[in-house]
Amino acid sequence: MMSLRKALVAATVCSLAASGAAWCQTSPSETAPSSPPSVYKPTVGQSGKDVVWVPTSQALVDRMLDMVKLTPQDRLVDLGSGDGRMVITAAKRGATARGIEFNPDMVELSRQAAKAEGVSDRARFERADIFQSDFSDATVVTLFLLPDLNLRLRPTLLNMKPGTRVVSNTFMMDDWEPDESVQAVQGCGGHCSAHKWIVPAKVAGTWSLGDREMVLTQKFQKIEGSVRGKGGSAPITEGRIEGTRISFMVGNERYTGEINGTAMQGKTERGTPWRARLRQL
Repeated sequence: MMSLRKALVAATVCSLAASGAAWCQTSPSETAPSSPPSVYKPTVGQSGKDVVWVPTSQALVDRMLDMVKLTPQDRLVDLGSGDGRMVITAAKRGATARGIEFNPDMVELSRQAAKAEGVSDRARFERADIFQSDFSDATVVTLFLLPDLNLRLRPTLLNMKPGTRVVSNTFMMDDWEPDESVQAVQGCGGHCSAHKWIVPAKVAGTWSLGDREMVLTQKFQKIEGSVRGKGGSAPITEGRIEGTRISFMVGNERYTGEINGTAMQGKTERGTPWRARLRQL
């Protein structure tokens, strides 16, 4: 009678534990014959550290990597890498890819999937907090996070090397407008839009432009300002930065060029070379 009661109590405890994704151990005489451990299977909508898990469709994964023009020379990091599909797909395209994920079960699942796909040498996964991780060497950053988390990450992203490409599933970066947005239709059942940003070089300040002075203000990839000289002042319009590339209008003439730290140079649309250097305070 006592043995039966103990068995019933053990079964009840195990049943309750199972509902909380836990496990229960009983004595050998009270257990059924052992069976192989079950493979971890994530559930759409399961809770995570900062968000619930919803996988990005493979169709959108492919589209996002197309947007950033991923190459084998790229170093991609996926922030909140889930089941690893973004990292694995990038590795299959030849890139070096890294996934940062807080859930250890997801990390192990991703490692096993990378091994099965034969890309373990290029696809690396680590259990870590994305807000405590250093990914400054990445050339491509992918994410599927809520807007408030994107906003928390935004200062870090803007301090990355100019030209770094950032692409997000669905959610934006508040008033940092994307450089490109696309929609994946075929093979995507939900959360089918993607937005890309290119980290802009920082150019706000006063520059010497030949014998003239160029004053620039900057809001993300957009710039405004004026060019001043002996003949007066002309406004800068249609100013835009794409990584280290700069383009703007002075009066009726367009200037395009390349930014290299405290210097920039290029040509006007008439083919006239120009150079500018940032004045040190």
